[in-house]
Amino acid sequence: MTRSVRSRSRAARLAFSILAAPLALSPLLTAPAHAIIVYDPTNYAQNVLQAARALEQINNQITSLQNQAQSLINQARNLASLPYSSLQQLQQSVQRTQQLLGEAQRIAYNVQNIDQAFRTTYGNASMSASDQQLVAGARERWQNTVGGLQDAMRVQAGVVGNIDTNRTQMSALVGQSQGATGALQATQAGNQLLALQAQQLADLTAVVAANGRAQSLSEAERSAAAEQGREQRRRFLTPGSGYQPGNARMFPNGN
Repeated sequence: MTRSVRSRSRAARLAFSILAAPLALSPLLTAPAHAIIVYDPTNYAQNVLQAARALEQINNQITSLQNQAQSLINQARNLASLPYSSLQQLQQSVQRTQQLLGEAQRIAYNVQNIDQAFRTTYGNASMSASDQQLVAGARERWQNTVGGLQDAMRVQAGVVGNIDTNRTQMSALVGQSQGATGALQATQAGNQLLALQAQQLADLTAVVAANGRAQSLSEAERSAAAEQGREQRRRFLTPGSGYQPGNARMFPNGN
């Protein structure tokens, strides 16, 4: 029994060896050498690192392009012109004030006219002028003074009339400045506000000039009247041609 069992055991091991040998050798016989996959951890890590760096470069390029696009948008906003202009209204206000100054009565805002008037009307009273001529000269000076006062009041009224227009323009320009989308629009709004201030200063200058003209005419009239009064007093006190006393009859019938 023992020998029989041993024989069967050796026979089984031999059969197993014969059957297992083709299975062990089959991968080597059937798979080609180039189809064997070899995993290299170092090479894989380098490939992942290179891919991450390439992705980072792409992201940086995208960010750079976005920044450039935003910069172009900002430049376009900064170069956008202000869609509002108050120039026409300001020019009209200045023209109205200039027109009032140009309508000055009698003695205009002209150096030659002023010099001529002070040589004739406001100069020294002529000793050879008649009494009627002296009275006519005094009346002309009075009319000049009244005309100057009227002109000053007309200029003042015109400037007051510009206040409402200036208020409207100032409100519109401040609104445009606050709503400006870029530097150019804000600058243009600021420039127009400066132009509005210049127009207001021009109105103020016109008022000061008109008031000064009226005051100067009044002072000149007063000075000429004093000079004419001295001449008339001189004529009154001059012997022979001045006042001569005489007999006066209160009652023609002698009663």
